[in-house]
Amino acid sequence: MSEFEQQGRPRAPITASDVLDWLETTAVSVQAGEVSAQELIELLGELRQASTACANASDWALLAAREEGASLRQIAPVFGKGYVRAPAARLEKLHRQVQNSGQWLEILRRHDQATT
Repeated sequence: MSEFEQQGRPRAPITASDVLDWLETTAVSVQAGEVSAQELIELLGELRQASTACANASDWALLAAREEGASLRQIAPVFGKGYVRAPAARLEKLHRQVQNSGQWLEILRRHDQATT
């Protein structure tokens, strides 16, 4: 049975709660002097890469939701304050690059292959 079948729908690979738990544990290690400045710099780079990956995944989900028929009013609450301008502006920017979520995913694949 796939993960999708077990959970009923896809889930984000990481949540805000996961990050906070990790941050609290890591902060204790840093405060105890167990993590060097160089390790923190490397960690910063990893976090920035992960942040970009999450933003790219968010863009894909936005495109896919619209393709599946979601309205901007339905999507707006996840952008905060319920305004439709934020997802509309993001979609407009994305549509300058791609027409659909499949094309966006292909761009992400090519970028990943180029950097590995």
